[in-house]
Order: sequence, then C-alpha cells, then structure tokens
Amino acid sequence: MTEDKITRTLVFTVFTTVLSSFQFGYDLGVINAPQQIIVSHYRHVLDIPLDDRRAINNYTINSTDEMPTLPYPMNTTQDPWVKKESAASEGWVTMLWSLSVSSFAVGGMIASVFGGWLGDKLGRIKAMLVANILSLTGALLMGCSKLGPSHIFIISGRAVSGLYSGLISGLVPMYIGEIAPTTLRGALGTIHQLAIVMGILISQIVGLEFILGNPDRWHIMLGLSAGRAILQSLLLFFCPESPRYLYIKLEKEVKAKKSLKRLRGCDDVNKDMIEIRKEKEEASSGQKVSMIQLFTTSSYRQPLLVALMLHMAQQLSGINAIFYYSTGIFQSAGIRQPVYATIGVGAVNTVFTALSVVLVEKAGRRSLLLIGMSGMFFCAIVMSVGLILLNKLAWMSYVSMTAIFLFVSFFEIGPGPIPWFMVAEFFGQGPRPAALALASFSNWFCNFITGLCFPYIEGFCGPYVFFLFAGVILVFTLFIFFKVPETKGKSLEEIAAEFQKKKSGSSQGPKGAVEMEFLGSPETA
Repeated sequence: MTEDKITRTLVFTVFTTVLSSFQFGYDLGVINAPQQIIVSHYRHVLDIPLDDRRAINNYTINSTDEMPTLPYPMNTTQDPWVKKESAASEGWVTMLWSLSVSSFAVGGMIASVFGGWLGDKLGRIKAMLVANILSLTGALLMGCSKLGPSHIFIISGRAVSGLYSGLISGLVPMYIGEIAPTTLRGALGTIHQLAIVMGILISQIVGLEFILGNPDRWHIMLGLSAGRAILQSLLLFFCPESPRYLYIKLEKEVKAKKSLKRLRGCDDVNKDMIEIRKEKEEASSGQKVSMIQLFTTSSYRQPLLVALMLHMAQQLSGINAIFYYSTGIFQSAGIRQPVYATIGVGAVNTVFTALSVVLVEKAGRRSLLLIGMSGMFFCAIVMSVGLILLNKLAWMSYVSMTAIFLFVSFFEIGPGPIPWFMVAEFFGQGPRPAALALASFSNWFCNFITGLCFPYIEGFCGPYVFFLFAGVILVFTLFIFFKVPETKGKSLEEIAAEFQKKKSGSSQGPKGAVEMEFLGSPETA
C-alpha cells in the first residue's frame, strides 16, 4: 500500500528531527566522563587545593590506564583548622558539581511544559529552529568555559541545554507521530529513544581520555553540540511541516496535501486526509483543551493517568541508578578499566533499542512493555542478591554484571522507547500538545527526583536498594497489565474504545459518548 511506503522524504525528515533526540542523549551523558577534570578545574579557578589522595583515587577510576599497584605516599598529619577549612572547601566544590549535573534536569523540567505550546504557536519546524538557539547558546557557554569562570559557564550552559532538551522531548515525538503512516507510527516513534541512547554512547566514547576526556580538550567535548545545532537548523528548511498542523491549526488544506504528498511519495493521500479531517472535526467540536481540563474532564483522566504512569515507570524503574552503580560493580569484578565496561552498557543500550524498532510493530506496545518490565523485575532481584553476597562469593560480581546488562536490555525493549510516542497515540489533535507537555514534565520531574534522592536511599538501604526498585517495577507492571490498552495499528476511535473497556465497572452512556469525542469516537463502545 502506498500509504505505508518508507519514502526518502520521510527518512530524511525523521533523521533530521531525531538529531534533537541525539543531542538530548549526548547532553545527558557528556558530563560524566570528564567529572574529575572539571572538578579539578573548579578547584584551580576557585584557588582550592586538591587533596592528593582523592586525586589519585579518582584518576584510577576514570582513567583508561591500569590502576597503580603501589600506595601513593602522602602526609596524613593535618592541623584542626586545616581540616575544617578543607571540609568547607570540599563542600563548596561538591555543591558546584551537583549544580553542574542537576541544572540540566531543572532546565528540562521547566521547558517541558512549553514544548507543545511552542509547537502550536510557531509550527513544528519553526519551534525546533527556535529551540536550536538554546542548544547553540548552551554549547557556546560550555565550550568557552576554560576562558572564564568555568563553574558559572558550565552550570548556566547546562541549564540552557536542559531548556532545549525539555522543549524537544515534547516536540520530537509529537512531530514524528503526526507525519508517520499509521502502520509505521510505532517503529518511527521508537527512533526518538534510539537516537537518545546513541547520543549517550557517543558521549561515552568521546569522553575517553585519549580522545577528548583529558585536561586539554574537555571543553571541546562540552561544546561539540554547537555543530549539531547548526547542521539541523540547515536541514530543517528542507523538511515538510506537519500536515495535521497545517490543516487542523492553520486550515490550509492545499499545503497539508502538498506536505502529505511529499511524505508519502504519491498523489493519492485521501486516506490520510480522511483521518485528519476526523481529527479536525473533533478539535472544532470542542473547546481548546488546557492542562487543567485534562485533569478535570472525566474522559481525559484515564488516558492521561496511563500517560503519566508510563513516564513515571520509565524513570522510577531504577535505570539511572543502574548506571550509577555499574562502575563500582565492574571494579569489584576485577576490571582494570571500568570505563570500557560502562561503554559496553551503552552499546547494549543502543543494540536493544534498535531491536525494539523492529519489534514494536510486530509484538505490539503493550506486550513489549510487559516483557520489559517483567524482565527488569527479575534482574533487579538478582542484582540485589549479587550485591548482598558480593563479599562472601567473589563470582557474585559477575552475576551482578550480567544482571546489569540484562536489565538495560529489557528496559530498551519496552519501557525506554515506548512511553515517548505512545502518549501521542492516546490523544487527538486538541488535547495532544497539553498531554505531551504533562507527560514530558512527569518524566523530567521523576528523573530529577531519582537523581536527587538515590544517593541517600542507597546510603540507607545499601545493597538492598534494588529490592526497593523491584517492588516499584512490580507495581507498574500490574498497572500496565490492567490499565494500558494495545494501540498498535489502531485509529484514535479504536484506542478510545479500548480505554473504555479498561474502565473498571463503567458503562458507556450518552454522556460518555459525548466525552469520548476528543479521541475521535463517533459511536458508543
């Protein structure tokens, strides 16, 4: 069928769009590799002496060289006032580093609620162009950090980059969902997550000491995203605007058909136009849907609850904690260069996300979510058992390593990529931007909370911490089983009917039929 064809224009447009997703992933991972170099630079700029023992320990953890076998000689005698001053200085540097990392999440959390609004105001293409101004600004600030007060440049640059990532986390899934044919919607939507994990992997590779992760070139690594922003901005001029935006928001049918013909590679776009007209009728029949209305209108609450829970499940599953813990486990396994093992985790991340692109239109969204969450549940339990018995049985470190790789694999099969595009499938044109903004905010907020609280939870629970994550995963798995409908290959009205079936103990009366019109349902379920 012509409408299911993968055309050159469609491939080019999706590739150009997910350059934003790639940048999102790169910015997530780029700050980790040069951590000790940046901290040392902060000390130099602020004239804070570097503790020699900490320096040599950090070097051995992050360097690609083998760890030294001889103890590092040092003077352990310090006056009390020196100790007090050293502790205060250490706290100041730690705070600056924490801000360097967390300012990205704060920026993303703030901007995520404006992605849908900006896309409606300017159009999807122009909104991404405007967002690239933020990306370029953040990259330039971080790239110039060696020329001035590095802590100010890096923290502000990370915050601005976070604003960019927050905007595109809503814009990219929305745009791809609107230009993709129905039968390819899931596969193309998964590419957003694939580009994110590829960005993380590339940031880990360029962060190697012999590439850019060294005292001479670390600032180049932080500023590399400027090149991507310029490239994408040029390519966006050749991408068609969303036909749904053109027809539903601007009422430009001729331009919408022209855009569809470019994307589908044929002149017969009647089937797509019929579906778009249904969405326009639905959007015209009701008032503009605000974020508050999503919560207060009963017909919106069910799909919104599922959308928010899917994004919460993604971030509260412990995936970020896995990356936090992996280096220590790899060291316990006797790996002399744990940085390469971490890159191995990133490679597994990428491979299984690519696999999900193929599987999502065959196995379905709901099935992959359940498989992924169930696998993560068992891996989290095995990981905790391995950590608990690590001191008694040396080979348990390899059990924990295997659990890490499998945990990441199951995550990228379902819970990683699917929530980003599944939300766009739940809603029609009217409530879609507001719903995507709320889902994106939920994702960023949970990301921020996890990063903020995990060190304290891990300090309190120790090796038992992944039992806690296993319990959280089990709750979300049960929720998905009972509440999340399958959306593969279904129209908006069919998805609306699925939500109605999932409503426990409810019947579809006349009022319900009216309220379900926002999803395009022309009849009662």
